[in-house]
Amino acid sequence: MNANPAAPLAGLRILDLTRLLPGPAATMHLADFGADVIKVEDTGEGDYLRGFPPQVKNGEGARVNAIFEAVNRGKRSIRIDLKAAAGRDVLLKLVDTADALIEGFRPGVMARLGLGWDVLHARNPKLVVCSLSGYGQNGPLALAAGHDINYLATSGVLDQIRAQGKPAIPNLQLGDLLGGALSALSTLLVALLGAQRTGVGRYVDVAMTDGLLAHHFFAHAELDAGSTPRAERSLLTGGAPCYRVYETADGGELAVGALEPKFWQAFCDAIGLPELKPNHWSLGEAPGSEAALRTAQRVAERLRSHPLAHWIGVFERVDACVAPVLEPAAALAQPQFAARGLVRK
Repeated sequence: MNANPAAPLAGLRILDLTRLLPGPAATMHLADFGADVIKVEDTGEGDYLRGFPPQVKNGEGARVNAIFEAVNRGKRSIRIDLKAAAGRDVLLKLVDTADALIEGFRPGVMARLGLGWDVLHARNPKLVVCSLSGYGQNGPLALAAGHDINYLATSGVLDQIRAQGKPAIPNLQLGDLLGGALSALSTLLVALLGAQRTGVGRYVDVAMTDGLLAHHFFAHAELDAGSTPRAERSLLTGGAPCYRVYETADGGELAVGALEPKFWQAFCDAIGLPELKPNHWSLGEAPGSEAALRTAQRVAERLRSHPLAHWIGVFERVDACVAPVLEPAAALAQPQFAARGLVRK
């Protein structure tokens, strides 16, 4: 628990009835900023994330899930049987002094437990209640089970993340974290601000698929323009030579993001192909076109002529939006993150 009275959210109390990643990640941020977050788990197995891999030893030597430990840091916890009358009474007493409650059950579960919005609002009129689910509280998919991969698929995002033509599953849970955790976090903060101003809480319905669909700007812009978004063929999915990943002589990889003409020109000079400067999307070379693919092939051949270390040295001196593709362990050792205080030994 963060007991710093100067923290931005000090004095707020949040009841967290969620499991797995999206809800706990949202309340992790609230706890980091000083809120008193009370994690409520059932009296059985508790949060399912506890049993997921990877398992590590905590300070007491017990085996725990590393992600569970991370997203539930700084929180207090309690086990309550919400199916029992005594358990519901315990939760309602916590509601009396809470500012917000977030839950991640399927639609209708809270009402069946006798803890629906009407009950909670009557108990504490200032309470903000957030329901976080995959598909929202209404609609034909409302009761469907799902996880991150399903939300990515349903929202059209997974179709746009492809490798060699096949959908690629990212090891960053975009649905859970962008559509879920960050959407719930921002919605909760706005609702809490409203409750402070008016003295009246509100109910908010956050769906992870809603968050993904609402943020799929580039694909929707292509549709609005009358074209079909194509993974690996559009401007930001590898169809432009200035924005894609290239292999080096030793199997390393460089992420090139020279979207603006000035960066593309600097990039072409740095790799010794100044004649490719006119071959840019802004000068008429359409992403995904045969011309763009030929340009990308020439760039690929040049970058494969030297190992990764050579190109890192080159682009340390050239401002062209180029970075090596780092494995997670190497990313943790990147001096930038140490300088920012994100990584400590």
